[in-house]
Amino acid sequence: MKHLITIVGPTAIGKTALSIQLANHFNCEIVSCDSRQFFKEMTIGTAVPNADELAAATHHFIQSKSIFENYTVGDYEKEAISKIDSLFQYNDYVILVGGSGLYVNAVLKGFDDFPDIDSAIREEVTANYENLGLNYLQEQLQKLDPDYFEKITNENPQTLLNPQRMMRFVEVCLGTGKPYSSFLNQKKNERNFTPILIGLEADREMMYNRINLRVDIMMNEGLPKEAENLYPHKALNALQTVGYRELFAYFDKEFTLEFAIEEIKKNTRRFAKRQLTWFKRDENTKWFDFQTPINKIIDYIDSQTKS
Repeated sequence: MKHLITIVGPTAIGKTALSIQLANHFNCEIVSCDSRQFFKEMTIGTAVPNADELAAATHHFIQSKSIFENYTVGDYEKEAISKIDSLFQYNDYVILVGGSGLYVNAVLKGFDDFPDIDSAIREEVTANYENLGLNYLQEQLQKLDPDYFEKITNENPQTLLNPQRMMRFVEVCLGTGKPYSSFLNQKKNERNFTPILIGLEADREMMYNRINLRVDIMMNEGLPKEAENLYPHKALNALQTVGYRELFAYFDKEFTLEFAIEEIKKNTRRFAKRQLTWFKRDENTKWFDFQTPINKIIDYIDSQTKS
């Protein structure tokens, strides 16, 4: 039987270090599931594994794409499953690691199959959003798919403030003449592996201290310069990311540098809370304190492969 050891948890909790230890123990390779570490132009701000970490175990989907590519979660699902299937041809284990819940779900459960949308409709929705703002998108979704609008409002209201997601919902409704929700959960996606889900966590104070320290390290390693190089492309979807957005505001003279740094820390802490909320919904995840000895985690994995 093939097992996909899946490591999840909030940012800065130690997922990379654990994945390398497990990859070495099980003599297997690592598939990254961090939607920002895919991009080769974003290094410091996404905390990609360093050269020593990359040398310690074989990684896939680290800085393999460009911010200028239109790379979707559906694209990732297809490529990741293909890679995982190929790795399973010569090993019973593969490590999946990352903090992007939507992308983890795409690998474990499959991503819903949506039809292609006419580019003219996509451009029209984008233009209307740029002219009329988020209210336009919210009103359109409420009219075109009231059930899904109500579901989002009740379960994940932050989505209503995400223009990329909202534009996608609206363009699917307009392009197909059907509610966006009608395309969800259409079919069961078959997987040729059994997932073993490992979650890493820490008490809130420790988690926040680790986040604050990581931001300080990023600043010292040159994050402002990296963000400055990317500033001309700040409208790209890949750059709507904590750590870059705040520095772009500094370059626009909206923030002082000191305030931008504090905003990065605050927004990263908020992001970590959202990650935990997402991952805690899956009752199949076994949670460990980030300082748990590696042998205890290996013992748990071994117990799952024998059950």
